Amino acid sequence: MNRAQPGPRHVPVLLRRADELLGPALTESGAVYLDATLGLGGHAEHFLTTYPGLRLVGLDRDTAALELAARRLRPFEDRITLVHTRYDGIAAALKQAGLDPAGSVSAILMDLGVSSMQLDEADRGFAYSIDAPLDMRMDPTTGPTAADVLNTYSHGDLARVLKTYGEERFAGKIASEIVRRRQRQPFTTSAELVELLYATIPAAARRTGGHPAKRTFQALRVEVNAELDSLRAALPAALDALRVGGRIVVMSYQSLEDRVVKQEFATRVTSRTPMDLPVELPGMGPEFRTLTRGAEKATEREIEENPRANPVRMRAVERVEVSA
Repeated sequence: MNRAQPGPRHVPVLLRRADELLGPALTESGAVYLDATLGLGGHAEHFLTTYPGLRLVGLDRDTAALELAARRLRPFEDRITLVHTRYDGIAAALKQAGLDPAGSVSAILMDLGVSSMQLDEADRGFAYSIDAPLDMRMDPTTGPTAADVLNTYSHGDLARVLKTYGEERFAGKIASEIVRRRQRQPFTTSAELVELLYATIPAAARRTGGHPAKRTFQALRVEVNAELDSLRAALPAALDALRVGGRIVVMSYQSLEDRVVKQEFATRVTSRTPMDLPVELPGMGPEFRTLTRGAEKATEREIEENPRANPVRMRAVERVEVSA
């Protein structure tokens, strides 16, 4: 694996807008910034440079990413704590950093999906445009691979994964062909799967909606890394970790993630007073207020600077005081 120092290839997604949204919560000395998806540390480096009193707690499930981020953030080593964990390990990570999992964090960034490094490293198997082992694990030290899923799941489970996580309308047909072919030879590389998808998805469907492998590769990645389950567990823990005035920004790259974020945020910005009561009950008001209008998208200029920003959907909320 290429472990060179991250260079110009890594452009943090929506950096300026993330700073506009999170910056107001980071101006006080001793503010705590939690980067729940540290990656190569581009966002973290910016915030540590811009806010000299800031303390960082950085999480990532990818040991290689943590190693590179630690190298990049070495000038700030007295202000950072890096933790090898999925983002649903927020509470434990804060305890490890000596912080209270409830109400101790000033700002949180969650930049979801596959990272630039994981896409760029050919041997990880995330990219359908490059022949590589069917791995797709964000944490290469644990868990089943994409090949394991393809070679061991039943037809019904394969179809469920492809339909639910990839929104693939030919899920049943693809699952049938996977089961048929693996009886002759197990799947080991991405090229084998891409060839199957080209042969299985009708030509008319292949001409619309992007690369025919896009949905299947997304579905396998989400399944292998338990991404949606992890996100559903991580969001409540992240919101609970924020102090009053604390802010969180979440960047999603596909509709399934964004739907989970939208639903959790909607619950937290809504009053818990019964609808039929004329007044707000003490302690039952909204816990958060919305900072973005719906899901914000990247501008044309931002997409030019970083094409991977094209599918991003950004949502942000701020914790507010709930009257007693």
